[in-house]
Amino acid sequence: MMPGTPGPEALRAAGAGYRPAPGAPTMPAMRHVPRLPIDETPSGHLRATGLHEVLGYHLAQAAVATSAVFRTTVGGPHELRPVEYTLLRLVHDNPGVSPARLAKALAVTKPNITLWVDRLVGRQLVQRNASASDKRVQELHATPAGAHLVEQATALLKAGEAAALAALSPGERAILMELLQKVARCAVR
Repeated sequence: MMPGTPGPEALRAAGAGYRPAPGAPTMPAMRHVPRLPIDETPSGHLRATGLHEVLGYHLAQAAVATSAVFRTTVGGPHELRPVEYTLLRLVHDNPGVSPARLAKALAVTKPNITLWVDRLVGRQLVQRNASASDKRVQELHATPAGAHLVEQATALLKAGEAAALAALSPGERAILMELLQKVARCAVR
């Protein structure tokens, strides 16, 4: 969760019938966002009546904005693909993680993880070592250069996304993140 945003309990409490205690902080007012006709695409202004209730369509449309932020702030300048950034972030946050665990976490094949890890190793952003307890298992660690890059990239992404999504209040962003996490967890069942 982003610093300064209300937690899940506070967001749930903001529902119908909730009245904050005197002096308690309240959610910020929603910012005004010009609304498109409900059945119109965000760009191109095409009728999209049949897509209005298709979640995947809306996720893809939302991804256009975040993908542009990634390309301009991290992808192009640092020559990282989104999956490579994600891998580097996960390796940095989980020192000693195995490629097999990464493949499972990202729901991709082990050969694909191997290709992406090889690229990060080749750029000296990740190092691969045999496990001390089982020489057949590889452990991955971010190098100092990899740790620096992923921290810098994360800061750039957060700032870029905040600017691109300025029409959302901090509370709306927190709700969006929580809902997207729930959607992602549904796929794991």
